[in-house]
Amino acid sequence: MFSQAPKLPCRGIQEKFYQYINVGSDKAYSTIQWKSETNLRRNLELYKSQHEKFIYLFNQQDNIRELVQFWIDIALKELPPQESWEPANRVKKAWEHLTVYCEESCYHAAFQVWKDDRTQSWEEFIFLARCLIYDHDKFRKILAKYDSMSSPLDAYITKVLVNNIKDRTSVSKFSKWRLFSQKSEKELKEALSRSGIYEPNISKFLFARKYFKQVYQMNKLQNPAYEKGQTYPEPDDADFQEVANYYNTEKSLVWAPHEVSAGGQITVEQLKSWIETCIKALQNYPKSIIPSVSLEFLQQKGHEIESLSNEEISESNLLSDQTEIGIAKETETALKQRLLTLKIDQQKILILYYGLGLNQVNIADKFQVTQGTIASRLKTVESKLLKTLSELSQPNQWVSQYVNGWLVRNYRTPDYSNLIDIALVEAIKKLDENEKEVLRLCYGQKIDKKIIGDKFNMQEKAFTAFLITIQVKLEIALIKEIEKQIHQYIKLCLLKVYGDVVKSACHDLDIIWRLNQHHVEILNAVLEKSLEKSLQLWQLRQPVG
Repeated sequence: MFSQAPKLPCRGIQEKFYQYINVGSDKAYSTIQWKSETNLRRNLELYKSQHEKFIYLFNQQDNIRELVQFWIDIALKELPPQESWEPANRVKKAWEHLTVYCEESCYHAAFQVWKDDRTQSWEEFIFLARCLIYDHDKFRKILAKYDSMSSPLDAYITKVLVNNIKDRTSVSKFSKWRLFSQKSEKELKEALSRSGIYEPNISKFLFARKYFKQVYQMNKLQNPAYEKGQTYPEPDDADFQEVANYYNTEKSLVWAPHEVSAGGQITVEQLKSWIETCIKALQNYPKSIIPSVSLEFLQQKGHEIESLSNEEISESNLLSDQTEIGIAKETETALKQRLLTLKIDQQKILILYYGLGLNQVNIADKFQVTQGTIASRLKTVESKLLKTLSELSQPNQWVSQYVNGWLVRNYRTPDYSNLIDIALVEAIKKLDENEKEVLRLCYGQKIDKKIIGDKFNMQEKAFTAFLITIQVKLEIALIKEIEKQIHQYIKLCLLKVYGDVVKSACHDLDIIWRLNQHHVEILNAVLEKSLEKSLQLWQLRQPVG
């Protein structure tokens, strides 16, 4: 558990209306930075240059309450009447200015609750506070009750958020057993992963927790001696023994995860150790299970803040995906070299589709062809790139060896470290029970093949053929996964390559490209300039000779 909450950096008066909190980490500690939203900053500058009352308020000293009220009047009352220069969505932007203004109240409310009860993380408290203010309907109801004459908005919002956080978390009624019982499977998996726990242990821990929750609910929470609202009680040895018995009995059933069924039985002491590991992971790494409020998060919550820039795929993101899908870095170079050999029309289509973000219908209109023609041309380019990567990877030459080695290394301890291993684990789950049993005996327990053949009433030759058939199934599954990963990688690479070209072109032209499909005609002039400049920059990369 973090021993302290991070300090909140100061914001200037202007920044209070366009900067939001970005929660990060530095080693074992949380950190806070203010992050600017370009749209809100530009909207503020617009009002500072056009609106007489706003200009007057902004030039006054210590006039923050009147500035806040200015946005409240627009958001709640749509006053004063809209002027011609104001954006069409001025009410929406007013709400956004008020929301980011209340970020400091989220911090102070979270800090206040955390000081009184440190059994939970500060980050969880601020997450709950921000969820409330970024919920438009709830935030509107809160502001509708605000009386600007009685207190500043900061104090009012902080008080509301403190009460809300306490209600949501049942402060002072929290224990590590509530933490272990109530967190979702997804949250626990991520916390374990961040703390250095990997498969097959994660699956085993989750399987054990499933039965712990059942036993704990029945024996403790539904016990007449337990009154609702009390701190979650400690489980006793009889509870742990019951959980271990369930685990050892259920692990051999057909629906049990492969990681569990391939392992051995557990003792009570081992179970206790697993549970303490889970609790420690949840306590020490709350930042890994509590999402920071980013622009993407706000959009998911229905609070959209427009972005002026094209979607970017950074080098770090691309490399991360590369690693995940198991494709070596040199494939990026091979792809780029192949792209440089494409025809001009193909280059234009790729720039428009992957760089500028037009859909196939928009591109078809521009080239005066059908949408199906554009889809076919994109498919042709993709086929060429697939051929390039297939020639590099040559999966048919190494898949058989990989599958056999994986079974030898990982059947007893399956590894989910990459998607190839996941594909093999999933393929094993689809085998019939005899096939699974053969793998368990052959690779898990390393029993002699002749003995296994006798168990299944098979001659040695027939058993060897049966084992080969199983491995072929896994090889087919692996090849399919590799093909899917290559498709995914190609799209990521195209988005990055052409996104970078368009970004450079727009920078050189001193324009910002934003596709609005409802106003494509208005943007045609900008589109033409962007395309022409992007193509020019791309051709500079063509190989000489």
